[in-house]
Amino acid sequence: MRHGKKHNHLGRQTAHRKAMLANMSCSLIEHKRINTTVAKAKALRCFIEPLITKSKADTTHNRRIVFSYLRDKYAVTELFKEISVKIADRPGGYIRIIKLGNRQGDNAPMAMVELVDYNEIYNPKGKKAKKTTRRGRSKKAGTAQVEETTTEEKSEE
Repeated sequence: MRHGKKHNHLGRQTAHRKAMLANMSCSLIEHKRINTTVAKAKALRCFIEPLITKSKADTTHNRRIVFSYLRDKYAVTELFKEISVKIADRPGGYIRIIKLGNRQGDNAPMAMVELVDYNEIYNPKGKKAKKTTRRGRSKKAGTAQVEETTTEEKSEE
């Protein structure tokens, strides 16, 4: 029985699986978006999200822990300097998995894995959704009418 065994073995032995996930994590940190199979994408999420959470606190101890998983000092530097600044206020869910369809050769289900804060299509920086109400006038229109009445009163005097 496999009670409490969360991770997918991906048809590989432990050392190969850890090396593959470390390489995929470094590629994701470097390029901010990668294409892979759905199973590897889900395994990558379980691997990299705790590391991104550790990067929020920039301490020597956290850097050493992350380096022991990634084994790439450039990826660790990028993670702690740039990515951790963008995700500082996010409570979790740092990567997004978008399913792309099946691969041409072997019909494997493919997915795109990306860092959530680096996709400008889904979260545009300059545009914020305008809050709408169903009833009543807008506040700007109400203040404009008040200003017009005060200017009319002043002109009558």
